[in-house]
Amino acid sequence: MTYQEILENARTCMGPYCKSCPTCNGLACKNTVPGPGAKGIGTGFIRNYQKWQEICVNMDTICENVPVDTSFDFFGHRMEIPVMAGPVGAMQLHYGDKYDDMQYNDILVSACAQAGIAAFTGDGTNPAVMEGALKAISSAGGAGIPTIKPWNMEEVFRKLDAAKASGAYAIAMDIDAAGLPFLKNMTPPAGSKTVAELREIISYAQRPFILKGIMTVKGARKALEAGASAIVVSNHGGRVLDQCPGTAEVLPEIVEAVGTEMTILVDGGIRTGMDVFKALALGANGVLIARPFVNMVYGGGAEGVQVYVNKLKTELEDTMAMCGAHSLKEIDRSMVR
Repeated sequence: MTYQEILENARTCMGPYCKSCPTCNGLACKNTVPGPGAKGIGTGFIRNYQKWQEICVNMDTICENVPVDTSFDFFGHRMEIPVMAGPVGAMQLHYGDKYDDMQYNDILVSACAQAGIAAFTGDGTNPAVMEGALKAISSAGGAGIPTIKPWNMEEVFRKLDAAKASGAYAIAMDIDAAGLPFLKNMTPPAGSKTVAELREIISYAQRPFILKGIMTVKGARKALEAGASAIVVSNHGGRVLDQCPGTAEVLPEIVEAVGTEMTILVDGGIRTGMDVFKALALGANGVLIARPFVNMVYGGGAEGVQVYVNKLKTELEDTMAMCGAHSLKEIDRSMVR
């Protein structure tokens, strides 16, 4: 199947909110929560996408004519491209009845591993969601990153035990999910975590720990102080707080502050290999992409994931070659404007 055929097929089974649009930019699903859109007036998702489009690349083909290498080292694990599938949850609530969370993660994790990348998996109030995701990660030889929500500390440690048992080579927490209503209603309370609490969590994890949902220099420095190995510059797709800046807007200052001390990933509105190039030029080590992988799974299953990864790789290779970069380490800020 081609990329366009997969999108067309996804339109037959997505919904009612996601339209599987030719360009996933947040316009058609604006202000649909629950659903894939953004919170409030719906600017978060849209702004994320728009800000990447406002960045231009600088073409320079006066360079050595050698093959382009897109390979990416992520905590000792080689990936074909510096892209990972982002965590997505509540599939039937947001995207339609075709797959529940367990079925989606089962397809996504194995397909990403087969395609030479890795998938972050989501978490939810149903314990079976995390259990199913960890089973998929274990079956893929640990090639996946379970993402734990900021539950109360007892629940976090319980899920950390399960995550470690799965063989996952890294663990994440989407700290920006602290704004989700179902966390606020827990007893004991869940939600925001202090630096001291995060330090305790990260120490217990005993493997690379990624904090997802960092949008300020101050937040990045606190993540570093807590001992995080990596952060994801992300605003949860605009679904937990409206009128945030786009991730492309805050990425450069965060890179300048902590980029030499930890791995920096970025999420939100990245759709093409050229967008990936822009993120790397602004200083990110890699990117997460979430919603387009949902379309690929709904429209083409494991084949859809492979088609999308191939598309991203070709686009990244073309952009690198036309801008004079032949490896990821050669991509720098001078290549965008």
